[in-house]
Amino acid sequence: MARSVNQVILMGNLTRDPEVRQTPNGQSVCSFSLALNRAYKDNSGEWKEVTDYIDVVAWGPLGERVGQYLAKGRRALVQGRLQSRSWEQDGQKRNKVEVLANDVTFLDSRGGSEGGSDNAPVSDDAPKPAKKPKADDIVIEDIGDEPINLDDIPF
Repeated sequence: MARSVNQVILMGNLTRDPEVRQTPNGQSVCSFSLALNRAYKDNSGEWKEVTDYIDVVAWGPLGERVGQYLAKGRRALVQGRLQSRSWEQDGQKRNKVEVLANDVTFLDSRGGSEGGSDNAPVSDDAPKPAKKPKADDIVIEDIGDEPINLDDIPF
């Protein structure tokens, strides 16, 4: 029998803060949802914007890190596989397809201004980033009129 492929790569923004829970045996599990934006042309040729919402589950240490470092609005890249679950609730059978994450990459810097909130304390003693030079501060050295030897270029 031939093997199947079940691999998903998603990049989007978290729609809510991740929820970390513990199973009865102490295993961490984190649930969160990603908003994925896409655009397409409809039959009349006009561009339409659509957002898809995908539920993601991360287990163990990965789930703990997601719960610790990500928040609503933050961007993330999720690699994993699709998983379907079935259960009965109030006498009705329920089904759900979600992504079981194998890896989550945090795309926003923790202190960045690209969405999310940063609860890390900021102190005045923290090193400040170097100021960018202004155009007037840049000095271009005269390299002369010597021809460039192509053998000196390393590539």
